[in-house]
Amino acid sequence: MNLIKSTGTFSFFTIISRLLGYLRDILIAIFLGTSFLADVFFVAFRIPNTFRRLFSEGTFNAAFVPSYSSELIKGKTKSNIFAKEVFNFLFLVLLTLVLIIQIFMPLFVSLIAPGFVDDNEKMNLAIQLTRITFPFLMLVCLASFFSAILNSHNRFAESAAAPIILNIILIIILLFAKLLNDNLIYYLSYGVTLAGFLQLLFLYFFVKNYFKLKFSIKFELSKKVRIFFNKLLPSIFSSGVTQINILVGTIIASFQASAVSYLYYADRIYQINLAIAGIAIGVVILPQLSKYISQNNKKKIDLIQNKALELSLFLSLPAAIALLIASEEIISALFGYGQFNENSVFNSANALYYFSYGLPAFAMIKVFSNFFFANHDTKTPFYISLLSVCLNILISVYFFRSLGFIIIPIATTISSWFNLIILFLVLQNRNLFSFNKIFIKRFFRIIFSSILMGLFFNYLLVIFNDQLSFENSLKSIYLILSVFLGLIFYLLVSYWIKAFQLKDIKLKY
Repeated sequence: MNLIKSTGTFSFFTIISRLLGYLRDILIAIFLGTSFLADVFFVAFRIPNTFRRLFSEGTFNAAFVPSYSSELIKGKTKSNIFAKEVFNFLFLVLLTLVLIIQIFMPLFVSLIAPGFVDDNEKMNLAIQLTRITFPFLMLVCLASFFSAILNSHNRFAESAAAPIILNIILIIILLFAKLLNDNLIYYLSYGVTLAGFLQLLFLYFFVKNYFKLKFSIKFELSKKVRIFFNKLLPSIFSSGVTQINILVGTIIASFQASAVSYLYYADRIYQINLAIAGIAIGVVILPQLSKYISQNNKKKIDLIQNKALELSLFLSLPAAIALLIASEEIISALFGYGQFNENSVFNSANALYYFSYGLPAFAMIKVFSNFFFANHDTKTPFYISLLSVCLNILISVYFFRSLGFIIIPIATTISSWFNLIILFLVLQNRNLFSFNKIFIKRFFRIIFSSILMGLFFNYLLVIFNDQLSFENSLKSIYLILSVFLGLIFYLLVSYWIKAFQLKDIKLKY
C-alpha cells in the first residue's frame, strides 16, 4: 500500500463531497441564513448527520476492519459468514432503534434541543422534521458497513464518493428554493432520507463483488460477532469524540437564538481539513497497520505510525494557522450573502476562530485512536474520550450563561487537546508508539513552513482587504485566489526545506 496515494484517492472524493457541501451550505445561508427555520432544520439534520460522521468517517472501520481482516486471512467463506452475521444483527438493532425513536420523537427532540421546549412552534416543527430525517441514520449506518468491507480490501474511493449523493440531492432541492418557500425545509428533510437510500444502493453495487447480502433473523450470535459488537460502541464513542462534543455543543446552544446556526456554519469550514488530515489517514492506515500488528512486524508498524502522524500534521497545522488568520474573511466569502448578514458572519467567524485552535488535535485524535484500534483495543480510547466529553460539558455549562455560545468551541478545543495528550501518554506508557528520527526532523520543518505560510497568507489578506470586504460580491473569488497562492507557497517552502519530499509519494508501506 502507498499511504500518500491511498490517502490522496480518499481525499480527492472527500474534497469533492465537501466542496459540494459548501455549495449546499452557501445556498442554505442565502435562503435560510441564521433564522428560526435554519435553527430547526439544523437540529433535525444534526442527529442523522452526526451518526453519519460517527459511523462513516472511520469509526465503524475501527471495530470492523481488524476483526474482518483476521477472518479474511482464514478464507473468503469465514469472512462472509462473519460479515453476514454482523450485517443481520446490525440491521435488526438499527430498525428497532429507528422505530422506538419515531414513537418517542417529542421526548427525543426535547433531549437534543432542550432550548426549544418553551417555544411550541419551534418544537413541533423540529419534531416533524426529525421524524422525516431520522431513517437516514439507519441507511447511512448500513452503508458504512459496506464501506468497511470495501476498505478492508483496500478500496477507498467508493466509500469516500458516497456522501456526494447527499450534497447533490440537497443542492438540486435548494435550486428550487424560491418556488418552495417555507416548504423548503420539508423538502430538504425528505432529501436527506432519499440520499441515505441511494448511498446504500450505490455502495452495494461495488461491495457485492466481495460480499453477498443474505437476510436471516438470528438472535444468537457467535463468539466472534459478540466480541465485535462489544468493541463497536466504544470505538464509535472514542473515534467520534469530536462529533460528540459538537453534538453536546448543539444541545447547549439551543438555549440561545441562532447559536445552533452559528456553530453549524463554523463547523462546516474546518471539517474539510479534518476529513483529510484525520479521517482519511485513519481509514487508510487501519487495514495495513492491523495486518502488520498481527504479524508483529515492528519495522513496518513504526514506519506507518510515524508517517501517518507526520502527514496529519503536514495537512492540519497550516490549515489551522490559515483559519486563525482569516476566520472572518472565510465565513464572509463563503456564506455572507442573502439572509446571512454581517452579524451572522461575525458570530460564526468567532466560533470558527476558537475551533481552529483545536484542528490539529481533532485530526491527530483520529490517527492516535487507530493505533489502539489496530491492536484490537477500543476500550482505552473510549474511557479517555468519556473523560474528554465530561470535561467539555463541564466547561460549556459552567461558562454558558456568562459567555454565551462562544464557550462551546472553546470547550471543544480544550477537551480535544486533553484527549490527545492522554492518548499519547497511554501509547507511550504501553510502548505502542514512539517517534523516529525522521519524524522529529520533519516536525520542526513543518512548523517552520506553516509559520512562513501564515505570514504570506496574512500579507495576501492585507493586499486584498477591500476585495474581501462583506459588501464585495466577488469576495469568494479573491478568497479562493488567496488560499491557492498560500497553498502553493506552503508546498514550495516545504519542498525547499525538505519538510516534504517527492520520494514520499512513491514509498510503499
